Amino acid sequence: MSDLDRAAVLDALDAVYRNVTAVTGGLGEADLMRPSRCAGWAVADVLYHELLDARRALRTFASPADRPPDRDYVSYWTGYAPGGAADHAEESAAHARYVRIAAAAYPPGALAWEWSETAAAAGRAGRACAHPAVTTQGHVLTVTDFAATLAVEAAVHYLDLTVALPGAPAPEPASLAPGAAGPRRAAWCPAPGRLGRRHRRPQGDRPRAPHRGGPPGAGPLGRQVPPLRLTHFLLIPELSEGAA
Repeated sequence: MSDLDRAAVLDALDAVYRNVTAVTGGLGEADLMRPSRCAGWAVADVLYHELLDARRALRTFASPADRPPDRDYVSYWTGYAPGGAADHAEESAAHARYVRIAAAAYPPGALAWEWSETAAAAGRAGRACAHPAVTTQGHVLTVTDFAATLAVEAAVHYLDLTVALPGAPAPEPASLAPGAAGPRRAAWCPAPGRLGRRHRRPQGDRPRAPHRGGPPGAGPLGRQVPPLRLTHFLLIPELSEGAA
């Protein structure tokens, strides 16, 4: 178990979910088709991927574990270390295609609306969850540690979907604290050398060795997150629509 403060973690999750809602709520169809930092995905695709994660949050907060935690908010990411997804390229590509097809089926405004409703519900579910630990993707985490992984995922993807949206507000500081060490990128995001200038990630999103005590300003959420590269990570099957 980690020493994270549950209220602070849930505040961070709420902050980044609010960022995503604020920037996508007023987007028209043309803006939703702008490129993201994830290769082959437009803004709408990244938003749909995030919607899948918010749905997973709702399932997980309602899935109490019957065994002790086997991961915390740091060790959860070890399965996504460089080389850890070498055998999952086909699965990752299939998920990337699925997301593009599913996102394209939404009429203008509907995807942002479903995201806003689901993300808000996920935040409420996290605060109401009374289980000591929950299960997701084959692992058991405390509610606090699980919420921290959600905040990391959402903070990274907020930067992904706003790369070509010059009017997007800067992310709230609270939402960036969990992801300060850059612990994960999705399987379909290209390696740094394959990114065009418009899609290059910000300096703070560069993979790096963990700092003692976490990166400056990261707080306890930034401690000793494994250094991971930005390409070819394991696709989580539960992120697909048909997963339970």
